[in-house]
Amino acid sequence: MSAGTILVIIIIYFGVLILISNLVSKKSSDNDTFFKANKNSKWYLVAFGMIGTALSGVTFISVPGNVGSPESQFSYFQFVLGNAIGFLIIAKVLLPLYYRMNLTSIYGYIEQRLGIVSYKTAASIFLISRTIGSAFRLYLVVIVLQRYVFDFFNVPFAVTVLISLGLIFAYTYRGGLKTIIITDTLQTFFLVSSVFLTIIFICQSLDLSAIEAFEAVKNSNYSKIFFYEDYLKGNFVLKQILGGIFVTIAMVGLDQDLMQKNLSCKNIGEAQKNMFTFTGIFVVINIFFLSVGALLYLFATKNNIEIPMVNGVARTDYLFPEIAFNHLAIFPAIIFLLGLTAATFATTDSALTALTTSFCVDFLNMDKTENASNPKNVKNRHLVHLGFSLLMFLVIIVFNSLNDQSVVTMIFKVASYTYGPLLGLYAFGLFMKSKTVHDKFVPFICIISPLVCFFLAKNSAVLFGNYVIDNELIIINGLITFIGLLLISKPATSETRF
Repeated sequence: MSAGTILVIIIIYFGVLILISNLVSKKSSDNDTFFKANKNSKWYLVAFGMIGTALSGVTFISVPGNVGSPESQFSYFQFVLGNAIGFLIIAKVLLPLYYRMNLTSIYGYIEQRLGIVSYKTAASIFLISRTIGSAFRLYLVVIVLQRYVFDFFNVPFAVTVLISLGLIFAYTYRGGLKTIIITDTLQTFFLVSSVFLTIIFICQSLDLSAIEAFEAVKNSNYSKIFFYEDYLKGNFVLKQILGGIFVTIAMVGLDQDLMQKNLSCKNIGEAQKNMFTFTGIFVVINIFFLSVGALLYLFATKNNIEIPMVNGVARTDYLFPEIAFNHLAIFPAIIFLLGLTAATFATTDSALTALTTSFCVDFLNMDKTENASNPKNVKNRHLVHLGFSLLMFLVIIVFNSLNDQSVVTMIFKVASYTYGPLLGLYAFGLFMKSKTVHDKFVPFICIISPLVCFFLAKNSAVLFGNYVIDNELIIINGLITFIGLLLISKPATSETRF
């Protein structure tokens, strides 16, 4: 498929999203609409739209690409099983808490439980974590667009990033969450359709029926799921499942982005129905993404397709787009493009909305009764939205100059450092009801813990007899934070025990 064709499809795609945004925000674009979608979202739309937000371009490209590694294969599914357990914990423990407190920003819990400094610390951790994580996810799709589209027109990488973020800003800055609920539903439809259709197209190219394709994947060198032979390695089953549980609790349950969608439902019952439905779809769709990876490698082997090289290094992130754009027919290529675009932009638009909400509520206090009628609130919100778009641009530019490994690996590695302190803060608040903390010392604990974890991760093989710390790093990080909070704790008053 030519670069010009890809560009036309992208322009049409975003034209549709901007049209939807204008229709949705036509009646109202105030802060209640932007932050909470007027508390009137349909649970089934939230559940379906969250698939696109949770999966992103990372799942679409990096997960299938990693299947080719003998140490990976389908081992990612171990992590997905942990994710599913984490989602159920969120639905039964965290969502009831957030609804009971009627929160706009979930970090309001930390304010009431531990104090104002702890609250600002938790919100700051989210802002840093989500900015970095979303920038990494957007980076993944931008490098694909750069390689297969904008390099053809001699457009610099930085301009490609600006165009991408500018398009996202254009359809999110007015309607916010209310717009996202609708656009993410559409984008998830493209994402889910693309993965199923991609499997069909590759099977046709390999002359395989559905049953034959299943057998081919099952008997290939890419389909091993459970790795239990060596607990020292990062792919060990218990590490992956436990890591999946706690990464999910931290990156979803303690993250304003995905929780903001849940809090837009009418009540806790609908929010929980959303989470249960979402969990089931999430597990199934990841099985299909892994299957796509195995089929891609089978297709590449049959047709002598090599993994694309970048600066002399094989980049598995490029395998899927390489096959879709250059070795399949025009229609499969269009389906891939729509799926990739939907997956990544559904994540980024949601993140920008959540970052704007958190900053406006947690730092500018726009939800406070005394500030609600300020006529400058909407204008200030627009400026904050623009500011985070520019910040994400800078992070992507820096990351592009440094990255030398699969994006999926980098995202979860960074998350283990940034979300670990959030895990410790909430664990202390929920399980140590008789204690609170000396609030002013909390930021130091939340800085020291990731630093200690960085040292442990770098030297784990030497310190622990060849043991490699992997996804369980977030558990260690949360535990160190928890212990640190215990060291600066004090008896709780009746106002902080809930």
